[in-house]
Amino acid sequence: MREVLSRLVLALSLGAAAGAAVAQEAPPGMPANEPAAILSDRARFLPAVARNGMVASQEAKATRIGVDILRRGGNAVDAAVAVGFALAVTLPRAGNLGGGGFMLVHLAARNETVAIDYRETAPAAATRDMFLGPGGEPDPRKSRDSGLAVGVPGTVAGLALAHRHYGSGRFALAELIAPAERLAREGFAVEDDLADSLPGAAGRLGRFPLTRAVFFDGDRPLGRGQRLAQPDLADTLGAIAREGPDAFYKGQTATRLAAAVREAGGVMTPEDLARYRPLVREPLRGTYRGHEIVSMPPPSSGGVHLIQILNMLEGYDLAALGAGSADGIHLMAEAMKPAYADRAAWLGDPDRVKVPVAGLVSKEYAAKLRARIDPARARPADEIAAGDPLAHEPDQTTHYSVVDRDGNAVSNTYTLNFSYGLGLVAAGTGVLLNNEMDDFAARPGATNAYGLVGGEANSVAPGARPLSSMAPTFVFRDGRLVMATGSPGGSRIITTVLQVILGYLDFDLNIAEAVAAPRIHHQWRPDRLLVETGLSPDTLRLLRDRGHRVAIGSTSGSASSIVVTREGLAGAADPRQRGTLAEGF
Repeated sequence: MREVLSRLVLALSLGAAAGAAVAQEAPPGMPANEPAAILSDRARFLPAVARNGMVASQEAKATRIGVDILRRGGNAVDAAVAVGFALAVTLPRAGNLGGGGFMLVHLAARNETVAIDYRETAPAAATRDMFLGPGGEPDPRKSRDSGLAVGVPGTVAGLALAHRHYGSGRFALAELIAPAERLAREGFAVEDDLADSLPGAAGRLGRFPLTRAVFFDGDRPLGRGQRLAQPDLADTLGAIAREGPDAFYKGQTATRLAAAVREAGGVMTPEDLARYRPLVREPLRGTYRGHEIVSMPPPSSGGVHLIQILNMLEGYDLAALGAGSADGIHLMAEAMKPAYADRAAWLGDPDRVKVPVAGLVSKEYAAKLRARIDPARARPADEIAAGDPLAHEPDQTTHYSVVDRDGNAVSNTYTLNFSYGLGLVAAGTGVLLNNEMDDFAARPGATNAYGLVGGEANSVAPGARPLSSMAPTFVFRDGRLVMATGSPGGSRIITTVLQVILGYLDFDLNIAEAVAAPRIHHQWRPDRLLVETGLSPDTLRLLRDRGHRVAIGSTSGSASSIVVTREGLAGAADPRQRGTLAEGF
């Protein structure tokens, strides 16, 4: 843990002083706001660099598996699929087969970007009031700690779809799964994030005998240096490798998954699994200071509110205020609040409710919201209500980014919701199951585990996809890929991705500095401004003087990011966790 803290203190010191980063001069022909060099003798935190391909993820073994696929001629999608299956083995608290997520894919030769929605769905037997207690009040035990919390998993179907439609064709699915299957069968030493996370999850995992059999040694979770082998998970991966996703969604594995859920009090059936389909959606697009921002559409709220906040902030000269300044932080926090208020009121599954996306991301609507921001005063949450975007109409997680030598890219975020999800391993499968149903609103106005308020648009319904904050994102300039980024962090995903983009585009930080710089977060309710350690006492005092209820919070997000410059690729894995890695060749 001391190693993590020392890395984090070094990282957070980058943003402690306003304007600490010195802008680099741009060579002729390069946009002035694009850093001229990946590496600089003035930089205090350096990215990994490469020319032919790069992977940035939260777990080093998975990163190296992806890089190996790129070296062997695979494209970014091939590598991303291999990383996705590997993280299910090496980062079991978030990487998964039993959860779901969102993936952006950019195909450079076609100049095409697609969004793959493999979010979990509510079982057919789900009901609107299933998470209410006898008195009509939300019962978080049902939505977070029982089998009712399990949504129909989408990860296997999503990764298989990505491989089938967007892979290079050089690798069979079995070849991409093989490294993960081998790691699961042979085992590996418990280190880094896995060793850090297991003790804190012991209560959650220890409730289920089958989970204890995987992650415990006697009465204690596996400790640093002990070996974690997952033979049942290896068998499940092997079946998927041989038979494709049907091996997961039909037959013996589906029967076992459904039985485990029902034994825990849930309602998922084998038929729910057989009916699951991932969806290909049109990505959401916006602009910011001459760059195109491409992100995930609903049922993720991430892209909508990332673009909405950027639209509000575009009206301010943030660069002149300086990175880490009280003035800049105040404006960011005040722009975050109305976006999260709108999230509560308007966002849900677009296949079930009308979501006014165009209005929410319009520049005109942002101008109206910006006009309500007082540069000298923090508005209390009670003064902020959802706006009217209709007039302008025409969740613990992990993220990784991949860019290949041809400019193809993947930004993928997937999750089990809580760390280790429900904590339940389905017998005979090795699969940890999600507790994603907590992302629905138990009733309008109720909050989920992250304190996010849910509205009518996000109520439980059979087959519906719960609202998410996941925000896999690309940034383009003149049609050219500039950045692939995203983050875990529940409600803080949106604000984490926002600040990585601002750090790189507005404050001229290199990507490692942008990822490491201290972050803030405000989500409207609860009415508090969370800040990471690293901001100066004077800055905190100035924020409190403006009326902000400042709270020093835990670290926020893990923004595995890659940028593309004329010199090559630069990648950064977040220093906030142990074992992260950005690597290329």
